[in-house]
Amino acid sequence: MYSILQILLMILGIVRFIVFAHLIMSWLINFQVLNLRQPLVQQIWYGLQRILDPIYQPLRRYLTIGGLDLSPIVVLVGIAALEIVLQNNARLFY
Repeated sequence: MYSILQILLMILGIVRFIVFAHLIMSWLINFQVLNLRQPLVQQIWYGLQRILDPIYQPLRRYLTIGGLDLSPIVVLVGIAALEIVLQNNARLFY
């Protein structure tokens, strides 16, 4: 059962990494460091979009303030909260 806890924490870590990669890539695209006309950048960007849009979309309805999208921050806070809950209840996995 403890391995289930480790797998869940690993999945949350991977999701956190993907959200950070998407966040940093969006900044680089907005500041024109990266160009979406480059095929590799375009493929990575649209791949990240397809992975994260189902997570972001319900949050964007309520959290977009004047063009500022706060959904990645809420997702990162949610991941941190889930990790805390899992680690505090780790004794249930033994």
